Amino acid sequence: MDKLSVVIAIIFFIIIIELIRRLTVNRDSYENSLKQKTEEYTDLKLTHTALTQDFASLQSVRDKLTSQVADLIAEVKSLSQFTDVRDTTLELERLKAEILARENECQQQITDLLQRANNEASSIIGTAQLEADVLRRDTNADTKSKRERSAALLAEANAQAAIIIAKAEASAEQVAGDAYRALREADRLESVIQALKNVVNGYGDEHMKPTYGLLDELAEMYAFEDAGRELKLARERTKLLVTTERAATCDYVEKGRAKTAINFVIDAFNGKVDSILSRSKTDNFGKLEAEIRDAASLVNHNGKAFRSARITDEYLAARIDELHWITAVNVVRENEREEQRRIRDQIREEQKARREFERAIKDAAKEEAAIQKAVDKMRTQLEKATEEQRAEYELMLSELQGKLTEAEARNQRALSMAQQTKTGHVYVISNVGSFGEHVYKVGMTRRLEPLDRVRELGDASVPFPFDVHAMIWSEDAPALERDLHRYFLRAQMNKINPRKEFFKIGIADIRTHVEERGHNCSWTMAADAAQYRETLEIEKLIESDPAVAAEWMRHQLEFEPDFSDAEEVEEELE
Repeated sequence: MDKLSVVIAIIFFIIIIELIRRLTVNRDSYENSLKQKTEEYTDLKLTHTALTQDFASLQSVRDKLTSQVADLIAEVKSLSQFTDVRDTTLELERLKAEILARENECQQQITDLLQRANNEASSIIGTAQLEADVLRRDTNADTKSKRERSAALLAEANAQAAIIIAKAEASAEQVAGDAYRALREADRLESVIQALKNVVNGYGDEHMKPTYGLLDELAEMYAFEDAGRELKLARERTKLLVTTERAATCDYVEKGRAKTAINFVIDAFNGKVDSILSRSKTDNFGKLEAEIRDAASLVNHNGKAFRSARITDEYLAARIDELHWITAVNVVRENEREEQRRIRDQIREEQKARREFERAIKDAAKEEAAIQKAVDKMRTQLEKATEEQRAEYELMLSELQGKLTEAEARNQRALSMAQQTKTGHVYVISNVGSFGEHVYKVGMTRRLEPLDRVRELGDASVPFPFDVHAMIWSEDAPALERDLHRYFLRAQMNKINPRKEFFKIGIADIRTHVEERGHNCSWTMAADAAQYRETLEIEKLIESDPAVAAEWMRHQLEFEPDFSDAEEVEEELE
């Protein structure tokens, strides 16, 4: 019985151990599985986070793309009027490829024909122009009759030239056939494309042209009043081309339709050109000329729908000629205003110099009279003086005689300068803070105190005062100033207005030239520019130290301007 109990206990113990072993194995398995699932869950969570971020990023990209698409749609809508540019470009490339093979063999013949035609046309127009000029110069003839005959000669010459060129073009078409027509069509399409690009992108600085050439041409032949008459003649010629039906043409055979088409393109072109001419200034001739040519290209392109209704080259040239004379009149008018300002400045400067001379003469005369009175008194005392007093009185009288001589000399100098209109000072000054290094102003003043003129120049028109490098006295100051301006002409800052007296050059070069002309004076080679350099230092301190910036602001806010001085300066500048 006891053995059986022991056996049962052993078996039971073994079973329990086995169960414990299996539970341990299962637990380890479950723990490994749980650990694996936990890791998988962590990975999934990280993946979910990354996907969420990617989704947000994609949503942002989608929103940006949606916005860009909307902008592009709006841009496409705004450019809908230019939808034919792409087709026109493709057509142009096709035409160029088509005519490339035949262009070389035909080009020389076409060039010869057109060259002969243009030479003959130019000869006719030149002869007519000479006759017109003779008529203009004939002062004994009636003005109106001259103008009418001149216009008639030019109109007839242009008509003959147009006929000759038309015949030459017809001959060129016979020689070259389709190649010549395709070449002309390619050139037309290219001008249309360029015009559309200019309309879309605007007219930049590449269309700028200097206008001084127009003024030179005008100044050689005409006065300002004649410029206005030339502009009137140009407009009359434009009207004449319209009335003689040479402003536009088309391929309609029926006169009614042809007239309608021609009037359409003329009205469209003139509407654009009149608007362009109204914006004419002294500095935008090149830009407006490009706009007029582009307007002609676009009008001619749109006129293709009306049997090639188009503006003639002659009418285009006439309207550009109007722009030429409008710009010339504006340039001359602006130069006249500038000349009037210069004359007013010169008169104002002369008045100031005269007032200085008058004041100096008056002061010198008063001083001379006072000293003379003292001399007379001293002589009276000398006659009554004892032997001990005589030596002292004679010394005092000698000093008074010296002062009297100096006063007489000052009086004579002021009187001499007032009588001589050319004596004065030529000054060489700079303003580094306003104009930079190596920029000098060379001017002239007749004032007794020339530095007063320099101070006036630096009062309100520039942020810093001028530094004086030389003050050269001359018996003929205008001639010396003119000599310096001409010698350093290439170095002048303003290439348009020669009256601006600023030059970009070394101070040593100016000194050398002045001394070569026999003028000796004291020179300051380096500019002080004290306020400018101090301003730079203050700017550095303001940027680095807030306390300094606050103190500077407080000091500036406490400043009270003297408005009476400001009004005087404004009067000087007007």
